[in-house]
Amino acid sequence: MKVLITGCHGQVGHCLVERLNKRSDIEVVAHDRDVLDITDLDRVNALIADIVPEVIINAAAHTAVDKAESDIEPSYAINRDGPKYLAMAAENANALLLHISTDYVFDGTKLEPYVEDDQTGPQGIYGKSKLAGEQAVQEHCSKYAILRTAWVFGEHGNNFVKTMLRLGVDRPELGIIGDQLGGPTYAGDIADALIEMMDKFATLENDPSGVYHFSGSPHVSWYEFAREIFSKAKKHGVLENIPVVNEITADQYPLPAPRPANSRLDCSKIQSVFGITSSDWKLALNNITEYK
Repeated sequence: MKVLITGCHGQVGHCLVERLNKRSDIEVVAHDRDVLDITDLDRVNALIADIVPEVIINAAAHTAVDKAESDIEPSYAINRDGPKYLAMAAENANALLLHISTDYVFDGTKLEPYVEDDQTGPQGIYGKSKLAGEQAVQEHCSKYAILRTAWVFGEHGNNFVKTMLRLGVDRPELGIIGDQLGGPTYAGDIADALIEMMDKFATLENDPSGVYHFSGSPHVSWYEFAREIFSKAKKHGVLENIPVVNEITADQYPLPAPRPANSRLDCSKIQSVFGITSSDWKLALNNITEYK
């Protein structure tokens, strides 16, 4: 089976390539923007017509949440138009399209974890552009799965874990937001989930095309996540001394783009359909020596 991966240098894309390259039954074609700019319709059509993949996994995205507030056009080009072009090409090639989305499609005001059918209401450009990408995939592709995830971290690329470890060296005291809740999600587990969905998609009796949630458990605040990061860093000798972590509110740390106060995702649907359980982020943090 031939699988095309876009955004192969990102956190999830890197993990996908790493895992799929170990399989003898998969031919991996992996490109980042330098070879495949998904905002270039002609390039997308030409490459997919040439490759003729059975599966396309779109791990490319404009993920700079705050920068997106001023980079509106690039955000929509990458997060809306790119998925649209991939969906159209996937349809022409009769390929399965797996597309990664985000908790930012919600406004964060719900008191319980979000299910897939909850009303969306993105508050910033990043979330709005990602929601537009979801809608484009659904409109232009008949064989697809959209995977919403949250608070992604891993050994490769930039993320909250690496930021905490860097700040832990330089600062004796930190203020971390405690009134935003979510599920930290290990990039490697997202890759594993996408691969399992790919493997099982055609074997299911009913068409599984649709939107799915996949994120980490247990749900915590950024403050609680940071404390766990530092605890693991101390235990595994990554940091000799850990900073004092103070809990603050989001209002005390204003940012250009609003963040959902509630980013908790209900992952029962993906477990019911594909048998995939939530990411165990605490287990993933045991590899903390590799996050440096």
